[in-house]
Amino acid sequence: MAILTPSLSKWFFGQVLSSAGNVLREAGYDVLLYELADPGSRDRFFAGPGLAGRADGVLILALQPSPQELAALDRQGLPIAVLGSNQPGLAGVSVEDRAAGLSAVRHLLNLGHEQIGFIGIQEQVGSTLGGVPPAQRHLGYRDALAEAGLEPDPGNEVFDENTVSGGSAAMAKLLCAGNPPTAVFVASDEMAFGALRSLRDAGISIPDDVSVIGFDNHELAELLDLTTMDHSVARQGSEAARLLLANLHATDPAAGSLTITATLVVRGSTAPPRPLRSKNRLQRHVG
Repeated sequence: MAILTPSLSKWFFGQVLSSAGNVLREAGYDVLLYELADPGSRDRFFAGPGLAGRADGVLILALQPSPQELAALDRQGLPIAVLGSNQPGLAGVSVEDRAAGLSAVRHLLNLGHEQIGFIGIQEQVGSTLGGVPPAQRHLGYRDALAEAGLEPDPGNEVFDENTVSGGSAAMAKLLCAGNPPTAVFVASDEMAFGALRSLRDAGISIPDDVSVIGFDNHELAELLDLTTMDHSVARQGSEAARLLLANLHATDPAAGSLTITATLVVRGSTAPPRPLRSKNRLQRHVG
């Protein structure tokens, strides 16, 4: 079986590849990994000789394949399953990212926060990673504010690369905003780790002064006491692999799909706001 991934190094893809590979190997299949990390490697793969005779099926991870790319695979007669996309006519696994973003910000609203910031994932030039899930998380953030009758403040929405350093830089920008938030929803745990670092470096208490909620339930999230949204990363990989196996002999090659609902995992990085203490501490930092 062939697995196409935009990255072999990121935690998310490592978890997915491990769980999907286990399912495929248990079914008696070897796994061929193709890292399509940039437009050049992606173009060469889809314009190349193809996978006929080398793979029995293709699992595509978070690449948001174009119609032309799907047609190139379809001409080879191979079953396809996708992860991170809900494209019509394709078997695959997706997450209710917009609903998850809504749930994350509802948690902060229910704690009493009204000034809520957002740290989002900025698409990198030359990246082959599709931007649908991060964009949906941002929409969920906006949905929650609208539901609470709050106007979004563009000054409290910052986007950077999906890394610890990107999250750290984004949090530093939020702290310099005219009216810094008392809570922040971060679109990935890796970025949230960076946000926590910036807050602690500034002497700002978590969660007394600023609450932080992430997204992923990364294996380090519990160690860092990070509240987060768990979207069953390992399960996504295993379920996508099972769908691919089921489609090997299905009469409808696009049969089967699964949508996963993310769940809130409450830890120590979120708490009700303490308005006077938070305002004074944040103003000292900005000043």
